[in-house]
Amino acid sequence: MQLREGAADGKLSHDTFLRRMELALLARRSEDLAVLTSDLASRVGDIPHHPQLPHGEHSPWTGRLFGWVGRLSAVGVGIRRAWQAERLPKLLLPMAGGETLKIGRDPGNGLRLSHETVSRSHAELSLRDGLWVLRDLGSTNGTTVNGRRVTGSAVVRDGDQVAFGRMTFRLSAS
Repeated sequence: MQLREGAADGKLSHDTFLRRMELALLARRSEDLAVLTSDLASRVGDIPHHPQLPHGEHSPWTGRLFGWVGRLSAVGVGIRRAWQAERLPKLLLPMAGGETLKIGRDPGNGLRLSHETVSRSHAELSLRDGLWVLRDLGSTNGTTVNGRRVTGSAVVRDGDQVAFGRMTFRLSAS
């Protein structure tokens, strides 16, 4: 709620709001959440009080400290994402001019994935007007692109993370 109000009051840019919401979703302790809203305090007592200052006054270092901690947390999230992305197996985009790549458990698919969360006819990948398009074919466990569920079709690019059921890949042009 504090993040939403901070954005509405103009205390946070849209990008900062989105980054902090992402960090809030990854938070494991209440202290992690407190750091994300510490600079948005609007009432006395929202920021921890410095013991040597009169009540209601805060050290200029308090805001800086919380800013540093927030930036440090963001670095950790970025490193974790990069590590995960590099460890994912590559899924090479088909050659331009080729046929649509059908993906699923069925042996007749161009890309056969024999995992129980993949449907027999799960998805297809094709090149349309110079753009790669991934289309879910009504799969039971879904298709995602960069963590977002595909309903119908989605444009994909080199480096995107795609998942068919619980099988996840990183798209690669080479």
